Amino acid sequence: MERCRVRSRGVAVLAVLVTLALAAGAAAVWLWPGKDEGTPEEVARDYFAAWSRGSLDGMGRLVADPPPDFADQHHALSDGLRVSTIALDPRPVVRSGPDTARAAFTVTRAVAGRGDWTFGSELRLGKVDGRWRVLWTPSTLYPGLRGKGTWSLREVTVPAVAPVARDGKPFPQDGPLQPYLSAINERMEGEAGTGWVIELRDGSGPVQRVKVLGVKATRKVRTTLDRRVQAAAERAVGGRQAAVVAIRPSSGEIVAVADALGGMGAFVGTYPPGSTFKVVTAAALLADGMGAGSAADCPAVVVTAQRTIRNDQNHDLGRTTLRDAFAASCNTTFARLAVEKAGAKKLAAAAESFGFGARVAPGLSAAPCPFPSVGSGAALAEAGIGQGQVLASPLLMASVAAAVADGTWRAPRLLSPELIREGGGGVPDAHDVPGAADLRSMMRAVVTGGTAARAGLPEGTSGKTGTAEYDGGTHAWFIGFRGDLAFSVLVPDGGSGPEVAAPLAAAFLRGLR
Repeated sequence: MERCRVRSRGVAVLAVLVTLALAAGAAAVWLWPGKDEGTPEEVARDYFAAWSRGSLDGMGRLVADPPPDFADQHHALSDGLRVSTIALDPRPVVRSGPDTARAAFTVTRAVAGRGDWTFGSELRLGKVDGRWRVLWTPSTLYPGLRGKGTWSLREVTVPAVAPVARDGKPFPQDGPLQPYLSAINERMEGEAGTGWVIELRDGSGPVQRVKVLGVKATRKVRTTLDRRVQAAAERAVGGRQAAVVAIRPSSGEIVAVADALGGMGAFVGTYPPGSTFKVVTAAALLADGMGAGSAADCPAVVVTAQRTIRNDQNHDLGRTTLRDAFAASCNTTFARLAVEKAGAKKLAAAAESFGFGARVAPGLSAAPCPFPSVGSGAALAEAGIGQGQVLASPLLMASVAAAVADGTWRAPRLLSPELIREGGGGVPDAHDVPGAADLRSMMRAVVTGGTAARAGLPEGTSGKTGTAEYDGGTHAWFIGFRGDLAFSVLVPDGGSGPEVAAPLAAAFLRGLR
């Protein structure tokens, strides 16, 4: 039997027994102050109540268009990990619009007698045909999950290390850093005995290590992570599926990774960077002789290399400057200049100077994100605005912002160069990037009067917004820097960069005060 508890802050809720498969069980006593009919609060309450009873049918009736394998996906997690108890801790519902709302929650599972596994997720709600319903996806079950997950528990031998913060203090064992800390454990030499690893295969993807249980490490390995910055990044991300990566431009040290993308998505996941890539395109143009004040055209629509490019909401600046076109994120300007002035070779060279294709070894695995071979046609126009075949990780885009801030691209790293070499890696040489001074003024203009002007970013912040289109959806991006701190923010499927990612960045920076 599997014991399931549902907790509400300040409200006592009785524990009830449900079947191991979460299919049926004794009725729960659900205590909730008041009753709010016809609202997202009611739907969230009823969904968690059904979960507490082990009623997958009851949960499914509250979901808009539940997938045929809705119950199977829940069974796969509990059965695959031999879960004995579950504790749910729902937060209050937060309305994000007239027809959308979110309810963050924390779930703790006791796994096969090997320990507890705790993580946060989010229940998304929306109006469908005039009625509030749960907008369920696999990421509701586990953040970042995209397909049907295959879960397993495996006994492993682990290195005898315990990664700690730069001040020598430990991290929470169940935070979003856990996959990264586990990967550092794997990289370092030495064995401390055995532990149990939770593994996930997302659809047909590779097996990911999600959590290690029962590890007794003996050697402290000091990372570059700053607990204060890490805490601010985690608070900003909250229960959302998002990532914040922060870097010290002067050293390349990674000081925060708040990753709710699943696995090590901020390092190994790749996404179209959208208009944040205009930093690289602008660098190529600056290297070719343009300046921030050079004349440029920003029509609402342009046809270049047989590709029709439009600006967001068809905005039209007419004859303007490169700086103002950058601040307003003119797709038409940068797509045409990428084709007609920069060209594929110069754009590729600029991308490489900002770390695209570099085999960085920050102390664990990271995607190299090579710049694609785009030729001189429509693919080049799309690449100039960060679309088409261009892909980047949040880690890489944080290093792009850091390179602008300092004028030098440094390989981002979580460990000292000595420890990276001990783990079998290497640190690429630092090098200057083109046009850094002009890029700093252009990124400042984005915040003072451009697409991020209304995001609430603190004084002294510079950055670039991005709204990256893919398969009918959009990723929200913001990259930037303030003082000796550079960062990237990604909200997959989040919508608008100016409206979603930039305010999240503002919350992160305000949280550092």
